[in-house]
Amino acid sequence: MSDALINGLAGAGGGIIAQLITYPLQTVNTRQQTERGVKKEKRKPGTFQQMCQVVKHEGWDRLYGGLGPSLVGTAASQGVYYYFYQIFRSKAEAAALEQMKAGIGDGSVGMLSSLLVAAISGCVNVLLTNPIWVVVTRMQTHRKVSKPSLPGGAPLTPIDETVPTAVGPPSYGTTHAIQELYEEAGIRGFWKGVIPTMIMVSNPSIQYMLYETMLNKLKKRRASRKNGNGVTALEIFFLGALAKLGATVVTYPLLVVKSRLQAKQVVAGDKRHQYKGTFDAIIKMIRYEGVYGFYKGMGTKIVQSVLAAAVLFMVKEELVRSARFLLTKSAVGRVKPKPQ
Repeated sequence: MSDALINGLAGAGGGIIAQLITYPLQTVNTRQQTERGVKKEKRKPGTFQQMCQVVKHEGWDRLYGGLGPSLVGTAASQGVYYYFYQIFRSKAEAAALEQMKAGIGDGSVGMLSSLLVAAISGCVNVLLTNPIWVVVTRMQTHRKVSKPSLPGGAPLTPIDETVPTAVGPPSYGTTHAIQELYEEAGIRGFWKGVIPTMIMVSNPSIQYMLYETMLNKLKKRRASRKNGNGVTALEIFFLGALAKLGATVVTYPLLVVKSRLQAKQVVAGDKRHQYKGTFDAIIKMIRYEGVYGFYKGMGTKIVQSVLAAAVLFMVKEELVRSARFLLTKSAVGRVKPKPQ
């Protein structure tokens, strides 16, 4: 089994586990990002309060809306990304060694090369998996129709202020989301938000550049010590968290624009909420919501993405280590002892 395939499968496994743990936070965050509002608005409830409201008025299942396609998307995205990342990384390492033989550099892959490798891998990933994430966004932002009612089931009068209770329609599944999207925008609709998503390739690029830089420094420091131990899973967890934190803060506005474009578009009513494309969305958000609009739900996203990235890195490294150990052990077991 090739090293690229091992990393690809390990990345997919780590991504799935991270997704299962953090998905409710992701759902709430997507809803926060796609909320339209004026520049000055009253204080919104916190993340935990919003989760409780979703459970109370829409049910537990809405916190996991789109989980099925999201798991498929996570496995595909992480697998595709790590597979191509390892291929391009190996080529970059080979090129660095050739340059060292020619008297240029020390044979290590520099920061700029690491950034380029991550960017190319990210572009391939975006082009192949964007349709999955458009469907996931639709399912996460879908809300059950609410009908005001009293505790006894009687309809509310205009002066009643009882909290609305979610009723019908039947479950909003993957097929429904795909059909709705196709009817709204055709095949092109499945690549909505691809421009900001392509630009957001800088997020994993920055993330993995920071991660590998910190990891290499830590490994060198451990190697310089006598009887130095290797990097532990807990340290991998914190390195992954720090790397993701830095990347998220820089690229969050693009994530909000992408979610706005991928969510169901308002086709009637307030034109402030109708986005024709990336540039139109940015202009309208600046005009009607101000800079604040680009950072809606950022606190939730930081918690979700940092936790998810930390779990992903830790699980991936453990899976890669275990796979290599098993392959090495299997290879040794197949070697027959020479006859005496």
